[in-house]
Amino acid sequence: MRLWRVLALSVVVFGGAGLSAQMSNDHPMGAAAQTPPKYLKDAGLVERLNQPLPLKTEFVDEVGRQVVLGDYFHQRPITLALVYFRCTMLCPQVLHGMAQSLRNIGFTAGKDYDVVVASIDPMDTPKDASEAKKTFLSEMGQLGSGDGVHFLTGQEASITALSEATGFHYVPVPGPDGKMDQFAHSSVIMFATPDGRMSEYLAGIDYPSRDVRLALVNASHLKIATAKDLFLLYCCNYVPSSGKYTVAVLRLLGLAGVVTLIAMAIGFYFLGRKRSHTGVAV
Repeated sequence: MRLWRVLALSVVVFGGAGLSAQMSNDHPMGAAAQTPPKYLKDAGLVERLNQPLPLKTEFVDEVGRQVVLGDYFHQRPITLALVYFRCTMLCPQVLHGMAQSLRNIGFTAGKDYDVVVASIDPMDTPKDASEAKKTFLSEMGQLGSGDGVHFLTGQEASITALSEATGFHYVPVPGPDGKMDQFAHSSVIMFATPDGRMSEYLAGIDYPSRDVRLALVNASHLKIATAKDLFLLYCCNYVPSSGKYTVAVLRLLGLAGVVTLIAMAIGFYFLGRKRSHTGVAV
């Protein structure tokens, strides 16, 4: 089950005696330990494709400016992530995977698409966001694209509105010191259309650049597509249940059949011309 597989990775951030005790009390060793802990039941991901985002929701960007989410939705598609900036385990891996994939897609942030990363922790500050953005831009290899990359913090009401719209759910959990200052959540990056509707989700912490590029092309309503993109989109299907692109075998077989028929027609045409030139009746 994809949800549990994704959430299982986030359990890494909860290490310490408090978590170990709860795990041992709730789940005995063996097969029963394969079921998710009870407190993770509300930390799932519900894909809300075509869901409008709350564009009037207020946030603060990485330099301390008051903004609304709609400030970043204009003519370009958006790649979106919900994390928290003081996280030391799962969130940096999500952002690293996101940066690495964007590094190799052949598009430029601020020109072809925009990046929005919002914190789910109301205790995160613009300073936290600024430091996370610097690391992200460095890993992305586009230090000059800062105007197209936005790291946001906000109040709990704003965070909840964005979380509900995207279907990205999370729950506070105790850290190693027992304080409820960490979060269980899915590892995923998301895509939205220029008019602010959810388009696609890619799960995990490694996102193939091909999939990210196709997701952005789709979110742009093909406005940034090349002939190669259109061919790949024909040959691949986005599967919401797995959060991945897979090869559309039937389409490939159909395409191969068409190419074969065309090749045969061309072959018969030139064979007929050769016979006519040599005086053989056809």
